Amino acid sequence: MKLIPPIEERLSIQKFSPKPIEPEKLTAVLEAGRRAPSAKNRQPWRFIVVDDEDIRKRVETAAFGQEHVGQAPAIVAACTTNIDYLMPNGQPAYPIDITLAVSFMMIQAQAEGIGSCIITTYDEREVKEILTVPFSMRVVMLLLLGYPAELPFPTTRKPFEQVVSFNHW
Repeated sequence: MKLIPPIEERLSIQKFSPKPIEPEKLTAVLEAGRRAPSAKNRQPWRFIVVDDEDIRKRVETAAFGQEHVGQAPAIVAACTTNIDYLMPNGQPAYPIDITLAVSFMMIQAQAEGIGSCIITTYDEREVKEILTVPFSMRVVMLLLLGYPAELPFPTTRKPFEQVVSFNHW
């Protein structure tokens, strides 16, 4: 079975080149996130692009000093604008909606030749303060974007049979 190359080739980049991302490529990545599906088409997202070096360094500090956070030429803070909506199954919709949007952005980034890495280890209160995110909103995750300075070794995936079953557990 052959997947589309951006899915097969995507790796989480830990070392970024300082080369800036071309505006049209960054726009394509953000557009992919904007077009992602969401529960009841609520589109509960706001993407804050951080490309200012000083602000990136402050976000790096809020991410407990993870060097690749400040090193990435662009950080996308994926925020939700609706933390209250529960889907009929009782689960909050925003973590799923934001994850779908960021996944779409990662695939588009790979197609554009841009590396990416999701960051979920950070002090949300501090990131919200740095980016002036309203108190009632959440910063669900950060997406680092940039050209890789080096490629990590590919990670292995669990076998298909170990993660997929049909008609029962």
